[in-house]
Amino acid sequence: MRGFALAMCMGLAVWSGSPAAHAENLVDAINEEAKAATIEVIPVRGGISVLTGSGANVTVLNSAHEKLLVDAGISYSKANMIRALNSISSAPPRYLVNTDFHWDHTDGDEWVHMMGATIIGQENTLNRLSVETRVDDWDFTFPAAPYDARPVFVVRYDKSMHFHGTTIEFKYYGPAHTDTDIWAYFVEPDVLATGDTFCNGCYPFIDNHNGGSIDGMIRAARANVAKASDHTVVVPGHGPIGGRAELIEFQDMLIAVRGKVAALKSAGMSRAQVIAAKPTEDLDAKWGGSVIDGPFFTRLVFDGLK
Repeated sequence: MRGFALAMCMGLAVWSGSPAAHAENLVDAINEEAKAATIEVIPVRGGISVLTGSGANVTVLNSAHEKLLVDAGISYSKANMIRALNSISSAPPRYLVNTDFHWDHTDGDEWVHMMGATIIGQENTLNRLSVETRVDDWDFTFPAAPYDARPVFVVRYDKSMHFHGTTIEFKYYGPAHTDTDIWAYFVEPDVLATGDTFCNGCYPFIDNHNGGSIDGMIRAARANVAKASDHTVVVPGHGPIGGRAELIEFQDMLIAVRGKVAALKSAGMSRAQVIAAKPTEDLDAKWGGSVIDGPFFTRLVFDGLK
């Protein structure tokens, strides 16, 4: 491994080496970073905080006696995550919501469940965690999750629940980043946790092999923009907390890159030729500083176009 360091988009990592390094195993490298990760607690509003530093952003709704978590991060960060949760309050986790099935959201599910949490997820999350799953673009095969690390309450399309005075709405995006993506919207404080359908300031990973596509990502981005008001606090899967303006920027970036890559592909160019044409060059300074740089994102978009 060359030049691997945690930086920029929270919960992602940056390669200072060449794009060819993307062929190496990112999962093991990111796990190594998670072992020593510092967990930052960011207060938001309405009893909600965001924990950053272990895989995906983790949203925490605190009450006097128990907590609700959105995503669980990477299990190697367990000790630091527990310290961060206890710095909010001593209340144990009662519910854990998975916004998608990827390990940076679900790897901590087992230990959170062992602390008392019931796991909630989209039905495809349950299906994918129940079997061995390959993510080709990470060169990694994930074993089936332990039974206690799988969702028990299943979201198919839309569902809502009440948690100590706060209403939480869950919505299935349809296939987007994967085929397992849901949002968690906290109604009274007006906080939207989008999972990886929104990455603030970095190109997103699109899992073309497990139901994702650029077109699905654009549909999800539009749904996020439509849901948010100028008052809404938006917690992305990765990157700093944002709002509706950042959702619109992300949506526009996706549409722009899709248009450029689709035009080149329609002209008969191969994947390698499209990457060499640098269709993201004018966007890379803003969006390309994470694991997913311009060439990698171009490949993901190209492969997902039908």
